[in-house]
Amino acid sequence: MMAHAAGSPAAASRRRWWHLRQRWRMVGVFEVNQEHEFYHLTCMMKEGMRAAIQATTETSGQDTPAAEEFKVKQSHEGFEMLTFAASAFAKVRRSVDVTGEEYVSSFCSEDCYLQFVSNSKSKADFFITNDKRFFLKTQSKREVRFLLSNLQAYMDHLEKYPHSLLVRFLGVHRIVIPNQMKKYFIVMQSVFYPDDRIDIRYDIKGCEVGRWTDPDEGGKQTLKVLKDNNFKGQSIALGQEESWFAGQVKADAAFLQGIRVLDYSLLLALQPLHADELEGKHSFANLVVRTTKSMDLDDSPAGSHPPSPPAAAETMAASEEPLQETHDSELQEFLEHHRRLLPDCKNAIHMVDGPDHRYFVGIIDIFTVYGWKKRLEHAWKCVRYPGRAFSTVRPAKYSHRFCQWIQDHCQ
Repeated sequence: MMAHAAGSPAAASRRRWWHLRQRWRMVGVFEVNQEHEFYHLTCMMKEGMRAAIQATTETSGQDTPAAEEFKVKQSHEGFEMLTFAASAFAKVRRSVDVTGEEYVSSFCSEDCYLQFVSNSKSKADFFITNDKRFFLKTQSKREVRFLLSNLQAYMDHLEKYPHSLLVRFLGVHRIVIPNQMKKYFIVMQSVFYPDDRIDIRYDIKGCEVGRWTDPDEGGKQTLKVLKDNNFKGQSIALGQEESWFAGQVKADAAFLQGIRVLDYSLLLALQPLHADELEGKHSFANLVVRTTKSMDLDDSPAGSHPPSPPAAAETMAASEEPLQETHDSELQEFLEHHRRLLPDCKNAIHMVDGPDHRYFVGIIDIFTVYGWKKRLEHAWKCVRYPGRAFSTVRPAKYSHRFCQWIQDHCQ
């Protein structure tokens, strides 16, 4: 009987979960179970998110990005949930092909959230949906106000550049437990999804001071995220996508400079493409699919993008060989513009395929404004680190240096 029990499906399932939990502990991801200090908070988040998503679905016709003024308050047993600009963020979710059903499934499943513990200097609490597709991050009231005050500009930028590398904010909420607690949190799409084959992650700011993480440092239950100085001697090999990538980083950095933001980061990870992915990537049929997917995301005004490839209906109606003869010149012209070719998978916005590797990329941490505190910090660092590159500089200088790092490390 004991041998049978040890080999039962239930025992096998327990062993799998044990190994998964051990792996999570090694990389700094912890299950928020009933013994966790944030269990009740995440339960409230889950309940509040379900109601908020349902309310947004019922009013999905309102697509105008109303900012701080548009709020939905919902009362629950023991707490209140306030949702900001619900319809505007629902529009962002649709733009990255996240359906309401998928959103509910990720946030409101019976599985516990995961707590993410990184080596970031941020004091925020990070949680991840159990499928690791979405992040929830606590924010200060000031940071939330800043995001909402720039929400229209953010959405205008995403409309102009549908393949922008800026992280996609998918919701802003506030939980209040009367006389006890008030928490603001934002929802973001994970840059590193799916993360099954990602072993090394980088956080790049384009400077040197404080930008090293000891890769061999042990004994700390944190997810290892390396930095600029760890990347020395390496490059981002994107092939025909390199020109597009550098141009998009420049456009995104210009937007952030315009709202006086600094200290943002490029999240970067890579994984080797499998043999079947390499073969499929170069096939004409795959090119058609990726091109069509790219065009489907673009609702921008005419003239803001290079010439379009053949229409999907026309493309799929003909056989592969006649297509290649008929449309080679149009596709070549298209590729010469280095227009983004989205991989045919979820989270395509944050993936760029090079000749041999798939890169996960996204620009995050866009809440630091160059105000008087940062000016004082800049003055102190000029004395402390004369002639060295540190992160606290004017937005214009930060933007230029950030883009220069990309240019120097891409090929």
